[in-house]
Amino acid sequence: MEHEDLKELIELLKDTDITELQIEKNGTKVKIRREKILSPLDLPIQKSPVLQEKISAPPGDETQRLVTITSPIVGTFYRAALPDANPFVEVGSRVKKNQVLCIVEAMKLMNEIESEVDGIVVKILVENGQPVEYGEPLFLIEPV
Repeated sequence: MEHEDLKELIELLKDTDITELQIEKNGTKVKIRREKILSPLDLPIQKSPVLQEKISAPPGDETQRLVTITSPIVGTFYRAALPDANPFVEVGSRVKKNQVLCIVEAMKLMNEIESEVDGIVVKILVENGQPVEYGEPLFLIEPV
């Protein structure tokens, strides 16, 4: 893949909601990831139920320690890379930061969703094959 091809891909992604793209061409793999920066106008006015739960939990409550992994895109949630493969993680699995937790398929693109922290999977909030929305909570992880 040539430098110009990469520049063209990046330019095409600028005006979309896609935050991650992985392509393989002629044996070369390229993964482009960008963080979405929200302006104050993009921020939701209402607090999400998960955030509200964390805020209203009494001090010292274990739920305050949990990290919520959310979907960065709209798509279909898959716990494994293939239908007959083992899931990436189970409840109780110890995970490392950047370890793949699941895949969200959007427009035939398989987007790997990674852990943001080292920790233990406390809860899987979505069923395999279920559609998910942008920002929808997928996993609760207790940092270690």
